[in-house]
Amino acid sequence: MSTPEHECPWGLKAVNLLNEKGIDFEDHKLTSREEIDEFKAKHHVETTPQIFSGEERIGGYTDLAEKLDVEAEGAEYSYTPVIAIFSSAGLMTLATTMGLTGFMGFSLSLLATLKLMDIESFAESFEKYDLITKRIKPYAKVYPFAELAIGLGYLSGIAPMLTGITSLFVGLSGGISVFKAVYIDKLALNCACVGGNSKAPLGVVSFTENAIMAIMGGMLIYSAATGEVESAKVKEIEPAEVVQVQDARR
Repeated sequence: MSTPEHECPWGLKAVNLLNEKGIDFEDHKLTSREEIDEFKAKHHVETTPQIFSGEERIGGYTDLAEKLDVEAEGAEYSYTPVIAIFSSAGLMTLATTMGLTGFMGFSLSLLATLKLMDIESFAESFEKYDLITKRIKPYAKVYPFAELAIGLGYLSGIAPMLTGITSLFVGLSGGISVFKAVYIDKLALNCACVGGNSKAPLGVVSFTENAIMAIMGGMLIYSAATGEVESAKVKEIEPAEVVQVQDARR
């Protein structure tokens, strides 16, 4: 699979292995979604690459490595940045007792900061799977700022309706993009969620993050529309006002 959006890492590993072993081969690249779907249907397979020896289908990269009696390379993934971000956000939440809203606020703000450290690398990585960016490329460079605004909105409580709408939109579009890339197109990609140069895999963690963002966005929109946000603010202000009145009387 070799499309403008994605160069299959397992196909590259297979090519490198064949070259290392000095085995002559023909490399047939699938350069469009139509070619990929047609190939999978013809050979009744769900993934690429597929290696053939004459009429015999050997299988994918791992099958090739096994046939050549070579230890297959694993995927170059690391969850370390993801663990670091969400652990830090969790500790900040405990320190400030801000609950789930605070956790998401801290998490999104930290994630946005990592993206902004190298926005070009993020945009390049994000474009490989984000459906909106594939159509509107500037969206990739707007995304980190939108994510930061959502995080700060959760933490500050300012403009809850706008924060909710943005969170719902970003969460839904991001979740759909991840689901399509991982579970429909079956792409092996690194997630741009912790920056463009990370080796965190695109998958369940990325989808869950977007799902929570969408759900919380919907809840915030509902709260803002029904006036629950304003009620909460009034309740928070009342004790302080009572104290001030009592102090004045004293």
